[in-house]
Amino acid sequence: QVQLVESGGGSVQAGGSLRLSCAASGYTYSSYCMGWFRQAPGKEREGVAAIDSDGSRSYAASVKGRFTISRDNAKNTLYLQMNSLKPEDTAMYYCAAELSGSGCYPIVADFGYWGQGTQVTVSS
Repeated sequence: QVQLVESGGGSVQAGGSLRLSCAASGYTYSSYCMGWFRQAPGKEREGVAAIDSDGSRSYAASVKGRFTISRDNAKNTLYLQMNSLKPEDTAMYYCAAELSGSGCYPIVADFGYWGQGTQVTVSS
């Protein structure tokens, strides 16, 4: 079955950087749309970025220019490079997968497979 395991979270000061990873197994990784999402306490889960099987990417407006999503199909791994972090980026970050179809966008309802999450805390 599909398994997604995130890592790389931690605590960092505002302006710092972190790189999240998501190791995937149990399916044909290269054929799937992959996404990063986040959920802050008391808030709904929101989309951060997504990357399709052909490498096309989309980002939430709040992270565009600061975050970069990438994938390594040889390693079955998804990445999120986060630069210029802000306190409002503090959240649990999740990776997710869905079979590629008519589009690949960071929309929560479009993804059926989820990891357990990794915490990112940004202090001011």
